[in-house]
Amino acid sequence: MFECVINISEGRDDGLLDRFSRAAGLSLRDRHSDHFHNRSVFTLINTAPQLLVDVHALVTAAMTSLDLACHEGVHPRLGIVDVVPFVALAPNVIDEARELRDDTAQWIAATHQVPVFLYGPLPHGERSLPYVRSHAFKDLTPDAGPTNRDERRGAVVVGAREILVAWNLWLKDVPLERAKSLAKLVRRPGVRALGLQVGDEVQVSCNFTDTSLVTPSQVYDQVSSHIDEPGVIVRAELVGLIPRSLLQRENSQRWSQLGLSDSATIESRMSLR
Repeated sequence: MFECVINISEGRDDGLLDRFSRAAGLSLRDRHSDHFHNRSVFTLINTAPQLLVDVHALVTAAMTSLDLACHEGVHPRLGIVDVVPFVALAPNVIDEARELRDDTAQWIAATHQVPVFLYGPLPHGERSLPYVRSHAFKDLTPDAGPTNRDERRGAVVVGAREILVAWNLWLKDVPLERAKSLAKLVRRPGVRALGLQVGDEVQVSCNFTDTSLVTPSQVYDQVSSHIDEPGVIVRAELVGLIPRSLLQRENSQRWSQLGLSDSATIESRMSLR
């Protein structure tokens, strides 16, 4: 089984998002949309053949429906179909996840004629998603497709990676600059973080890239202990799904505070179908 967590630059039009969910077919296990980020995360899980069918359908639905020139949102983005990462859910199929990445990148470039960048393990070494965001169309040329950014659809970044947990802390009465410094404070091996202005509140937006190194509660407690009064953490928010192994490392009495639950684990969603 493989996971594909497709990030699409649309989080406000419910009609469009429902259409995209239908396109994702039987592989769709979760959808998280955010109005301020104007972004949706579609989590697809299935065997490789069916997953590819549904990934192709979802990518095509977004490519034919959205226009990057009309997009406004807080989150950084390169394209309307912004990120398409493949994740092996068993250690013996990691190489196959890379093949799914490479095949999908070539399919997107050939079918939709947009630039495609790769991240994850490559023949010359590891390339990260932040590196692609920083260097794309500067000193990094696309790995497939046209060399220039498409005005309407932008570019797509297709990856192969380990399980990643996206998790946000929403803060109140905290200036944006302080949120940025808190994000810098919690960054470490296994954790990426940004401080963002989101409506009237600010957010410390985190990606746990190595779930063996740190837990959400550790980041929560670190942020809580460094907020200046009258600032508070309003809530914690999971974006997508979490592996049960990480959830079980947390005290179950804190799950609600941390925005976590067993129903939001990868394992529980896999058992639904």
